[in-house]
Amino acid sequence: MYNVYVLISLKDYKFYIGFSENIEQRLKDHNSGRNQSTKNRCPFKLIYTESHLSKIDALRRERYFKTAKGKTTLKQMLKTAIGNVLAEKS
Repeated sequence: MYNVYVLISLKDYKFYIGFSENIEQRLKDHNSGRNQSTKNRCPFKLIYTESHLSKIDALRRERYFKTAKGKTTLKQMLKTAIGNVLAEKS
């Protein structure tokens, strides 16, 4: 399976959108600072995943989520999850 995932940084509360075949390992990599693009924004919490049978479909979906329209869609889809993370902050 090919997975598209959304992480939220518990440092700056911004999304990170990615693609992986192994989400658990990928989350560990992000949280341990092994990913160059996210090492200064740790820790992260996984708030959404989508699985696809086709790698092409998964990459297309990841690319969509990284657009302005895709980010707006994610915010609407994940209102409750985002609210819960922000509530934990308080």
